[in-house]
Amino acid sequence: MRRNDHDVTDSVQTTDPAAVGAEVVRLSRSLFNGARVPELERAFSDAAAMYAGAHPEYFACDTGYHDIQHVLDVTLAMARLIEGYQRSRRNGDEPMTREVFIAGILAALFHDFGYLRRRNDRRHRYGAEYTLTHVSRSAAFLRRYVRSLGLGDALAHVTGTLVHYTGYERPPEMIRLSDTLLRRVGQMLGTADILAQMADRCYLEKCRDRLYPEFALARLAGHRHAVSRTLPSFASGEDLVQKTPGFYQGALMRLDLQLARAYEYAARYFGGANLYLDEMKKNIRYAEVVAQGPASGMLRRQPPRTLPADVEPYPRDLISL
Repeated sequence: MRRNDHDVTDSVQTTDPAAVGAEVVRLSRSLFNGARVPELERAFSDAAAMYAGAHPEYFACDTGYHDIQHVLDVTLAMARLIEGYQRSRRNGDEPMTREVFIAGILAALFHDFGYLRRRNDRRHRYGAEYTLTHVSRSAAFLRRYVRSLGLGDALAHVTGTLVHYTGYERPPEMIRLSDTLLRRVGQMLGTADILAQMADRCYLEKCRDRLYPEFALARLAGHRHAVSRTLPSFASGEDLVQKTPGFYQGALMRLDLQLARAYEYAARYFGGANLYLDEMKKNIRYAEVVAQGPASGMLRRQPPRTLPADVEPYPRDLISL
């Protein structure tokens, strides 16, 4: 049986930055003739420290849904999609380069960094309050961080642009990248973000118990919290789960059309079945069952806690509002 803190193959622990980092580095070396990638080795170490609160400028991650497990799961999926792309290239497809691979992995690893609060932040108590702006904050961070790795201004700009494929504030076709390969990598990144979270073994429990409070803090949930009629709103965690099959239909359209079926590279990586899509469908089928009956007691899996012990993800009285 697949474990709650492991990927879709149950072979990589997605709560462990070292384990995911080792697998991504292994894939990179297999793609690029064994070349070392010290930039990625450092990035996984830095991400682990930052999410744990061991950085002088940032508080620890306090978003239970958008946590270190999520970004590691997305990063692993991203590396597999890139490997699947390279393995199955057809005539006319550009070969993957080491620099573009690094940009794609860094964009995946830090795509939700915008949820982390600076230590001098006096306006926000919780990272989830940045929900509507976290992608732009992640992009700004990535541009600075990639430069600090010595990778240059051009790659810093590219990496900061790629991260917008994970957001919804800008349609993928409107993201300005002049290079065909970079656009394809952006589509892979947006795809990895959807696949990894919806294939998580505890996806539904996380939606109910972790994503709903984040939406409430962002004023996207709760009867008194709706910030915009054009954005999704949920009355409770159970309501969010019941609406998940509808979100899934929208996600499929995004995967097929705006992200140009980049999920097919996962099947090529696995050599047949697309394990991410298979696990997504299992979750949605069960969400449909939950929606038809009393939800109480039907969602019993225990997601791993990755936040530091002293971190409170939301006010204790939030869910009763």
